[in-house]
Amino acid sequence: MQVLTQCREHIIRKTFEACKGAPSAIIHFYNSVSVAQREQVFRKSKEEIKQIAVDGAKLVKQLAAEYEGNFRFEYSPESFTGAEPEYALEVCNAVLDVLEPSETNNVIINLPVTVEMSLPHVYASQVEYISENLKYREYVTLSLHPHNDRGTGVADTELALLAGADRVEGTLFGNGERTGNVDIVTLAMNMYAHGVDPKLDFSDMPSIVHLYEKCTRMHVYERTPYAGALVFATFSGSHQDAIAKGMKWREEQHLHRWAVPYIPIDPKDINRTYDADVIRVNSQSGKGGIGFILEQAYGYSLPPQMREHFSYLCKGISDHDHRELKSEDILGIFMEHYLNVHSPIPISGMHFVQKPGGVEVDVTFLRNGRSTTLHAAGNGSLNAVSNALKEYTGDTYRLKVYTEHSVQSKSSESTAAAYVGIEKNGNTMYWGAGTNTDITKASVYALLSAYNNMISE
Repeated sequence: MQVLTQCREHIIRKTFEACKGAPSAIIHFYNSVSVAQREQVFRKSKEEIKQIAVDGAKLVKQLAAEYEGNFRFEYSPESFTGAEPEYALEVCNAVLDVLEPSETNNVIINLPVTVEMSLPHVYASQVEYISENLKYREYVTLSLHPHNDRGTGVADTELALLAGADRVEGTLFGNGERTGNVDIVTLAMNMYAHGVDPKLDFSDMPSIVHLYEKCTRMHVYERTPYAGALVFATFSGSHQDAIAKGMKWREEQHLHRWAVPYIPIDPKDINRTYDADVIRVNSQSGKGGIGFILEQAYGYSLPPQMREHFSYLCKGISDHDHRELKSEDILGIFMEHYLNVHSPIPISGMHFVQKPGGVEVDVTFLRNGRSTTLHAAGNGSLNAVSNALKEYTGDTYRLKVYTEHSVQSKSSESTAAAYVGIEKNGNTMYWGAGTNTDITKASVYALLSAYNNMISE
């Protein structure tokens, strides 16, 4: 466990209260040393800023001796990249003199790229200078804390590691303030791709992505290195041909090393696949594999927005049940949650009459054992039923999405499938699907399913 505290007495004391009894905790304290912060924020001299760090170190050392627990120390000269390297070194060495690193007291000195201000090789040169001139170096772990303001956080880190750093602080998929911290996934996998073990287990990348999205409610972009849904997808025919030939050559040569064209690492190493189905799924303009399975196995072709909604539902059920969903499971979820949902409001009958400029309909609704027949008109059959439904319920919604297609069947009788998305309050979409040998009835069942899902939420 690592905790972060400013070099302020009351915060440091509160931090130790929170960590009392911890079997292993890193107390990470910091103060800003940059020119801009010294002049504009604190309006203090170099000596006064250094004294803040020294006083913080003394208090941290004192409290570590007083409180129950096993504590390790870490100090950051915040905004390191905006400070004179010589001055940052002076402050770090002053802190180390207080903490007295030793073989049994390894101290972490962390050099934050609080704001990216230079090319990666410049940061690496700064790190190298600190590494070569730091006191107690053999008992100090030199750490990096890069941000990504210039979009070169990974490059900063890789060069700084080559320059002598021992440790990195980063986040999954670059989450963090502003443009984020360094993406620890990309960084670690880059090392792995060059034969260096990062000591992090990314052998099940899809599960990590799922957990991240579930916990943060953020989205891992499809093109995110190693982890994105499309990073192994090939849209170009020539790419697909080269990959297929490369896979065949690898099998023929009985190779254990990875050297397939266009794919930098073996997808199986992070629990991704490279079979034909995955390539075809990825070719569906980024739409999920769950919708693809539903279409290929059962003939249901959901509109893109509904496919996304359905995929999150399936992922949630998969996560809850701690199991992988098979194609029959996906069909069952689709039928239960979307297809021909006739509760709580079913329709027992409808009669359409084509009129000049539109359609009129008599619709019979059932609710709590009572039937009600309403007459309505619209520019089409579905619009007419929708108008009757709004009149019957008093609800308002917008019909935003409608698609239909025929479902291939082994019997001679063809089946129509329809999909409806309705919008409530301008921001929430509800989905339904309907099937029937009559496309009009299928459309009405889809509308009714979407509405029943809306009122049942």
